[in-house]
Amino acid sequence: MSEGWQYLIVLGLCLAITAPLEFFGAGVYRRPRRVVRAVAPVAAVFLVWDAVAIAAGVWTYNPRYISGVHLPFRVPLEEALFFVVIPLCALLTYNAVTTILDRARRR
Repeated sequence: MSEGWQYLIVLGLCLAITAPLEFFGAGVYRRPRRVVRAVAPVAAVFLVWDAVAIAAGVWTYNPRYISGVHLPFRVPLEEALFFVVIPLCALLTYNAVTTILDRARRR
């Protein structure tokens, strides 16, 4: 397997591991507007942050571990996906933990 897929594989595994959490409570994927309202503003801020840091030479990405697909301003695709995938996994986790704790309190 090529090293260039590692970042994407890690993101995919994060989604796969947290996917079953969708079945706790009202779910996350079943409320797409809420997901967009929660993820989009944060992702936008950090994408701009990354673009500025890359342009200023503050940081770079090792080409061995990314696909080579870049968005405008030289932001790697994987980095943009990171700002969607990780908050989504966090929402899934938060939703599941909140649901479990609420159920435990009612008992």
